Parts: sequence; structure tokens; C-alpha cells
Amino acid sequence: MDAIDRKILTALQLDSTISIAELSDKVGLSQTPCWKRVQRLESSGVILRRVAIVSPEKIGLGLTAFVQIETGDHSAQWLERFASTLSAMPEVMDIYRMAGDVDYMLRVVVPDMAAYDQFYKKLIETVPLRNVTSRFAMERIKASTAYKIPPEPPKV
Repeated sequence: MDAIDRKILTALQLDSTISIAELSDKVGLSQTPCWKRVQRLESSGVILRRVAIVSPEKIGLGLTAFVQIETGDHSAQWLERFASTLSAMPEVMDIYRMAGDVDYMLRVVVPDMAAYDQFYKKLIETVPLRNVTSRFAMERIKASTAYKIPPEPPKV
């Protein structure tokens, strides 16, 4: 990945609806080579998908919970069941396997506390868990989907 690819990624993370003409102007390429680079970044898996970012509050999803999970079972079978079950739950936005005293961290988005309670009951029925701790966000101060693209490493 060179400096132009990095410029393309930076621009597309801010606005994936930008036209190839605008993108090529921003990164200093003509349209065809720019389009080919975008295609290559997609086919190589650097660009996973292009999406619209929706305001959860505007669609009635006003409660965000960060859920810490501890388990006593660390087997591959348990993890496969846990991951597949939680991945199928639309309330679960992110699942992370953690290092430290918590095994897994979830970001869960639901309409309200009653909906969270339903989610929680469904969660504890899925697989055996040792401990579940929930923390509720009062305000989203910053949310970003754009990564800071690291500069190209110096050539030796």
C-alpha cells in the first residue's frame, strides 16, 4: 500500500459516496487508475464494505450498553457457540475477546431499558456465563468509524 492508497482510504472513510472523479482529484490520479486502486483495495479485503452511518437515536435506538462477560469455559466449542449465537443477535454491534480480567466485551444498542432487559435474558440463556456486567452510556461524545491511516513506513 503506497501513499496514494492511503489517501484513497482516508477520503473514502470520510465519505464513501464521493465520485471517482472527485476522489481522483483529491488523490492526484486520473479516474481510471483511481478506480482500479479502489477495486484492488476492495478485492484484497482492505476495504471491507461501504455503508451509510445511521444515527441510532433518530431510529429509536437510544440506549447503548457496554457488556463485560466472564466465562469459566474457554473451549473452542464454547467460543464457537458463543460467537455464532451473539453474532446473530441484531442488538450486538461489536464483540471483542479481551485480555485481562474480562473475557469478552460487547457493545449493545437497544431502544430502552426494557429492551435491554429482554436482550439480557436472551443472553444468559444462550451459553453458560460466569459473570455479566453492564454499563450504560449516558452520552456519546465521540463516535468514529474512520481509522487514522498510518503513514507509509520509511524505505531502507
